[in-house]
Amino acid sequence: MTTSTVASNALQPGRSCPLHYRYPPAALARKADFSTESLYVIGGLYGNRPALDAVLELAAHESSPATLIFNGDFNWFNIDGADFDALNREVLRHHALRGNVETEIAGEDEGAGCGCAYPDAVSEAEVERSNAILQRLRDTARTQPDLRMKLAALPMHQVAEVGGVRAAIVHGDLESLAGWSLSAEALASTEKQKTIIKQILMSECPIIASSHTCVPVAMALETSRGRRAIFNNGAAGMPNFRGTAFGLITRIATSPVRHAQPLYATQLGEVWVEALPVNYDAARWQRNFLANWPAGSPAHQSYYRRISDGPGYDITQANRL
Repeated sequence: MTTSTVASNALQPGRSCPLHYRYPPAALARKADFSTESLYVIGGLYGNRPALDAVLELAAHESSPATLIFNGDFNWFNIDGADFDALNREVLRHHALRGNVETEIAGEDEGAGCGCAYPDAVSEAEVERSNAILQRLRDTARTQPDLRMKLAALPMHQVAEVGGVRAAIVHGDLESLAGWSLSAEALASTEKQKTIIKQILMSECPIIASSHTCVPVAMALETSRGRRAIFNNGAAGMPNFRGTAFGLITRIATSPVRHAQPLYATQLGEVWVEALPVNYDAARWQRNFLANWPAGSPAHQSYYRRISDGPGYDITQANRL
């Protein structure tokens, strides 16, 4: 595991972004790492095994084999050793990136805390609770040294080719594993959109699929080289919208989905990009969560209301296509 070139005492755990998290957008302007006709991008599973089961079931209904890529933070609430082992072994059968969670639990450098690089709008109490969750999860990971080594070796980004169209698969944004410039808030800014367009053109990828910010957004941007699409799936393993109990993934394929109803979608050339709901067993997941994170625990304080009721966010806010 590469250690940060920034001294730990120079970081604000949970807020700062270590230098080894960074990469230039041009790093994505390379030959595709793999090609497929149907790609599922699964970000933010957060240790939810019922959601993993639901994603696998969705993929099984594709008319031709789907390629799955887990783009980081597939671990988070899964501090039970057996759950940690089972989830990671299944994920690592597929393509996967390391998010900030996998990066930090695979190493011992505590300078970055959870590695979330939270913006200033997130409260200090929330940051401290996230750091505490990370410490509990790292304790579990220490009991699985073989999996830890595999997590440390995962890439920070991948490039897929779907039906001849290039797609950048990142955890954060086009500059950092823990970047927030593809968040719903950032993409509301016209000035930030201009910067993102420049980065997308440098990446040579018309489709950008991300996660990390925990809140979904999909946006089409017009550029000097044609239309481009950003799909941040928010969380596969938690509700993304008010009063709902399903996760969300991004499907990129040469034909529209037939076995599910996308929440929103767009088409670039011959390729469809769709936001698919992940209808996992919410009751089973809540039981699993409470068994590990009872009332008063850091994860319960930060996440249980969202897990049970969804966040204060609506589909109309996410769909900007």
